[in-house]
Amino acid sequence: EKAALRQVQAAPEREEERRGEKKRESVSDMRLKLGRSDGLVVRASGASSSGSGSGRGGVPKRTGGNTSNRGGLWTPNQAAPSVEGTPQLILPQGLYCETIYKTQRRPTSTVWVGPVPIGSEHPIARQTMTTTDTKNVDATVEQVMKCADAGADLVRITVQGGREAEACMHIREKLFKYGYDTPLVADIHFNPKVALRVCDAFEKIRVNPGNFADGIKKFDDLTYENREQYDAEVEAMEEMFTPLVEKCKKLGRAIRIGTNHGSLSARILSFYGDTPGGMVESAFEFARVCRKNDFHNFLFSMKASNPLVMVQAYRLLASEMYKQEWNYPLHLGVTEAGEGEDGRMKSAIGIGSLLMDGLGDTIRVSLTEDPEFEMDPCRRMATLGKTADTESWGVGEFQEHRDTHLFTRRVGYTPTKSNADAFDYSQILHRDGSVFSVITAADLAEPETMYRKLGCKLAVGMPFKDIATSDTIIMYDPPSASDADACRALRRLQEVGVNVMAPAETLKATPFEGAIPIMQLKVAADAFKSSGKVEGAGDHFAVFVDGTETDEQLAALKDMRPDVALLKIAPGVSRVHASRRVFEVFQKNDVQTPVVHHITFPDGTDRDEIIISSGAQVGAMMVDGLGDGLVIECVTEDLEFVRNTSFGLLQGCRMRNIKTEYVSCPSCGRTLFDLQDVTEQIREKTGHLPGVSIAVMGCIVNGPGEMADADFGYVGGAPGKIDLYVGKEVVKKGIAMEGAPDQLIELIKENGRWKDPEPAEETEAEEVATTV
Repeated sequence: EKAALRQVQAAPEREEERRGEKKRESVSDMRLKLGRSDGLVVRASGASSSGSGSGRGGVPKRTGGNTSNRGGLWTPNQAAPSVEGTPQLILPQGLYCETIYKTQRRPTSTVWVGPVPIGSEHPIARQTMTTTDTKNVDATVEQVMKCADAGADLVRITVQGGREAEACMHIREKLFKYGYDTPLVADIHFNPKVALRVCDAFEKIRVNPGNFADGIKKFDDLTYENREQYDAEVEAMEEMFTPLVEKCKKLGRAIRIGTNHGSLSARILSFYGDTPGGMVESAFEFARVCRKNDFHNFLFSMKASNPLVMVQAYRLLASEMYKQEWNYPLHLGVTEAGEGEDGRMKSAIGIGSLLMDGLGDTIRVSLTEDPEFEMDPCRRMATLGKTADTESWGVGEFQEHRDTHLFTRRVGYTPTKSNADAFDYSQILHRDGSVFSVITAADLAEPETMYRKLGCKLAVGMPFKDIATSDTIIMYDPPSASDADACRALRRLQEVGVNVMAPAETLKATPFEGAIPIMQLKVAADAFKSSGKVEGAGDHFAVFVDGTETDEQLAALKDMRPDVALLKIAPGVSRVHASRRVFEVFQKNDVQTPVVHHITFPDGTDRDEIIISSGAQVGAMMVDGLGDGLVIECVTEDLEFVRNTSFGLLQGCRMRNIKTEYVSCPSCGRTLFDLQDVTEQIREKTGHLPGVSIAVMGCIVNGPGEMADADFGYVGGAPGKIDLYVGKEVVKKGIAMEGAPDQLIELIKENGRWKDPEPAEETEAEEVATTV
């Protein structure tokens, strides 16, 4: 009753906000069509045609192959004949956030979800989703309460059919009885009738544009012979969606138009592919129906399991809303992120990058764990976004030329080895992304432990580089020549291609053969300007860049040509925005110096804080292809943990693959097996396959689509039954769950992607000893 009273009291204000919008277009006026992959927008001109009437009278033919370029066939991303007053093409690369040089929250309207407001005038709302069987009312109620107690502002519950919808009535009633007015969100796929029914109980309805009206995802291409056929599909969708919009408007409910990269409709997929442009157009089709019915209590989401796709999709969505003068809130999330550190890192890269740009009004961290455990990383990210906004993290205004809608990796030169070099300096960096590690004298005191933590393989105590070995190490205090054991431990790393760096002033006092001096750019650039050379640098050197240098000092790197620049932002300076300025100056002056991000944390920093902060702030650069690697420094943290976290960030940004990639859904009431247990079983058996991607999906809802990036898929098809996929194609159906992990391994072998696990170090040592 209190929640209902708050809604009634706030209704006049909400209505005033809605009516304050500057512009409302009709459905035909707003038929924006986003280009397949080139970032352009086609505004289809002409009035909408009804085709052969409502419903599916004019549905197109299904066909195989790519239809978007078939001669003579109508496609929405081709320019239609111009109509007077109707713009034809173009979306220039442009505005997607309030400012690129500081964090400033994008102004959005307020969407009310029961007593919880979502929008830029309110704190970032935190969400999660139950994993119980929705029909089990008591278990679901208990889990919702546990999530609310952990800090959830909203809780989503899957609603598959009529029995689940009936259970939702009792769930809402019991929660009110126990004093919990936490808003509940119904997760709807495939079933508009269920959405209408559960609207009576829950405060918000999430609809998936890809399957709300179009059914289960298929990979057929559709051939459209004229515009009428395409419009017939859109009108059929409108006919099915409008009753829900009208009911939500009547009852004061909210709607999330939740696009998933993996479940775009066949209509959208055939013209746009699995692209950010297709995701935005999919959402806009539903938004136009809401606006046509003067319903504005809705928000958007653009989820994908690939953080790069997710970031591009949200940016494109925000850019289009700026052009349309829309101000609807955004729900942020990386779907199927996985579990543990990897899941948190992927989420931090995607969600955190957008929060640093002031985008996002509510967030969910999707982990393959119990839902209450999502709340801690969710809280940390919300706090990070709030702090960056309220403290106005940023730098002075500057203009940039970054392509924010299309990922391209910045390309720099690579260090080279000359015949005169005693060590192989070409291995300072790795072509796919580098990891540097900071070591101390204490690490050198236990060399074999240090080698393992640096990711080396060992044979009779000698280190050898492996797939996930640190590429270069940094020592602030290298050992003196009198410390023979420490010098030997370092020398063995140099001999296998792990280079050593140290501050130039330290090396001057304590020389170490082959070590690369690191200089402060401000000092080195000023010296270079006056003398034309870098004193004490030799043929190989690195520089520290702290983000406060002048443009002239940064531009000097073009002629100085260090092996690498370590971007170690000065304390109190915004890492994201200072880094952007550095890269902008580099681009303007054709500076091709490789850049390794160097992020430091105070002693005792919590591990989750390290993951989330580095993922958000360094990831915000990497999603734009800005950076060649990173070093995470925390003196009190375990060397192996920070190395693994660094590699996790690179893999999450689709740079360097050093382990099997898992696309794992967070589980919900639809899940047909114990997702956490099965995921762990598969991980144990297949975790040694770098370059291989495996999707573990609890059900078919997003399964095939979110497996677009995966090589193999393990999907719940029916209770106790598993379907196995190669790419998007199901190759084994209805396998008994007990033997399914082993059959997955056989499938990997059949496709030539399997390799046996490497022998343990003890076996290697025995073999080496025998050979000697």
